[in-house]
Amino acid sequence: MDLVLSPPSKSLFSSSAAAATAAAAASCRPAVILPGLGNNAGDYGKLQLALEGAGVPSVVARVSRLDWFRNAAGLVDPNYWRGTLRPRPVLDWYLRRVDEAVREAKELGRGGSLSLIGHSAGGWLARVYMEEFGVCDVSLLLTLGTPHSPPPKGLSGVIDQTRGLLDYVEKNCRNAVYTPELKYVCVAGRYIQGARIFGGSQINVVSAIPVDGDQLISEVAIADDVESATLNTSTWRARFVGQGYKQVCGQADVWGDGVVPEVSAHLEGALNISLDGVYHSPVGSDDISRPWYGSPAIVEKWIEHLLD
Repeated sequence: MDLVLSPPSKSLFSSSAAAATAAAAASCRPAVILPGLGNNAGDYGKLQLALEGAGVPSVVARVSRLDWFRNAAGLVDPNYWRGTLRPRPVLDWYLRRVDEAVREAKELGRGGSLSLIGHSAGGWLARVYMEEFGVCDVSLLLTLGTPHSPPPKGLSGVIDQTRGLLDYVEKNCRNAVYTPELKYVCVAGRYIQGARIFGGSQINVVSAIPVDGDQLISEVAIADDVESATLNTSTWRARFVGQGYKQVCGQADVWGDGVVPEVSAHLEGALNISLDGVYHSPVGSDDISRPWYGSPAIVEKWIEHLLD
């Protein structure tokens, strides 16, 4: 079952809600999609179609994969090596693309408010954008698999991969709120539980494929024979994923979306939601067996927040 930490609500795509959705389509505020690290604008085409189907116009910040190499400029900044890097000027190029998309979305919304949808690093970059450019036009920040918190300091084998950027965000960006004027909604995925390198761990991978209504089936069956090849493969996969989780939150044997731990994707003060069987990225995802946050069936679980 999906673990949703928000008040229960009807499916927005049920027949009873179809008329309301259609009626709201003309008045829905537009959304700006902020790509995650390594992603490009084209990765979010299906997400845009899903939003459009619910009456939400959207604009994706125009980012290409090659653009991310611009971040290499941070290597010449002494703060990079000290682990005290700041978003500007290293990420000015990204913030400019976001601002261009915001201006385009405001034209679609005829000057009204808009929503920001940040995927992965795009979520905390949205917080930087809001701090630097203001929030007067933003009524919702919705993040999908965003690592909001810096990794704990002083843990052996844990290195802050953002080189201080998340520390800066935590200390300098405004706190999350959930008010009528501005709402923060943070969505986390529970696709696979990581495992420690040493020590026995139960391997859990969850699929969002529905069976007999609300039932969920496991993507990987845990074989009775612990020596089976399937279990060995799953064990090493969980340990590999667990090491990635450890770099983000300091702990390996936690649930997450395969890249970002669930605990890191939530933010104090926000409306926090966790969804079973949701994978981190559009790259490598499958809308049927490995859906990501932007797959149509998963979008149905959070789009209501864009229609408020």
